[in-house]
Amino acid sequence: MAELEATLLGGEEMEVSFGPQHPATHGVLRLLLKVDGEKIVDAKPIIGYLHRGTEKLFERETYPQCIPHTDRMDYTAAATNNQGFVGAVEKLMGITIPPRAAYIRMILAELQRIASHIIWLATHALDIGAVTPFFYTFEEREKILDLFEEYCGARLTLNTMRIGGVPWDLPEGWTDRCRKFVDELPKKIEDWERLLTNNRIWKARTVGVGVIDAEKAIAWGLTGPPLRGSGVKWDIRKVFPYDHYNEVEFDIPIGKNGDTYDRYLVRMEEMRQSVRIIRQCLDRLPDGPVMAWVPKVIRPPKGEVYFSVEGPKGELGYYIVSDGNVTPYRVRVRPPCFVNLQALPELVKGHLVADVVAVIGTLDIVLGEIDR
Repeated sequence: MAELEATLLGGEEMEVSFGPQHPATHGVLRLLLKVDGEKIVDAKPIIGYLHRGTEKLFERETYPQCIPHTDRMDYTAAATNNQGFVGAVEKLMGITIPPRAAYIRMILAELQRIASHIIWLATHALDIGAVTPFFYTFEEREKILDLFEEYCGARLTLNTMRIGGVPWDLPEGWTDRCRKFVDELPKKIEDWERLLTNNRIWKARTVGVGVIDAEKAIAWGLTGPPLRGSGVKWDIRKVFPYDHYNEVEFDIPIGKNGDTYDRYLVRMEEMRQSVRIIRQCLDRLPDGPVMAWVPKVIRPPKGEVYFSVEGPKGELGYYIVSDGNVTPYRVRVRPPCFVNLQALPELVKGHLVADVVAVIGTLDIVLGEIDR
């Protein structure tokens, strides 16, 4: 009989429940950790505590009524969720939206990406023990929410896109206020980086933690910053352009080591690239309508479609099956948080329990998207 590998203190391996009440699990994620002392031998994510049946609700509502439900999945990225769903319905119906509407969508989506990354940075730093960035970053997020509120009346669950375009044109002076914000943000990002990037405590908690190479990242199905942090240059806005992303210039930041620190650097640079995209959209914003002609009753033809966008956390895709009715026959969401979470056991094995907090933060999960 083969001998068992010796444990740290000569004792037995233990199973520890981490969450769902732990503040670092950001909601209702539970992890069943198998530990040898403080060292993690295995980890099993347990989900389902927040299940709301969103995909089933899609099948009971008309297509326009589905849009507010998308807000509630990743509630820190409502605009990109809207963008993915309406894009899928438009693809199914063969609708081309007006250029002005497409640029407005891009502006809203990139503002949403910045806001989502700001929440990630604030909470990720807070989990690891850095309190100051939380206050610095949320000041800038409030400015984005003010722009959202001025445009659509909401700050979090925006319901800001429609099948065929966007519901409203931009308010008077909105573009000037948006430009002022993106002109000021790069200096703020530099301030945040000054707090963290070369901070020896921050680097001790992130460098070499949660390493995953490019081959394994692809095999696990990672997308977004976790994939790009491993050096894979993959961005839906580049490889399958939608709206007018093929007309603007931006770079895809990638990492080298695939660790928590690289994923941090990738997201910081992504905020700068979003600023770059927004500036180009403001410069190119044409006059014209913001809605295409669509029938009063949305009734796509029979068929199926898959359409995805580059959300702040990765590839967000909608698979819709239509039977020609006013409600979808089937809707399946491909949420980046759900797919990225499956790689967590791979990322934490061999690390300490304290490192689990850093790895969860680096995946930037929202449980509303996982337990949709």
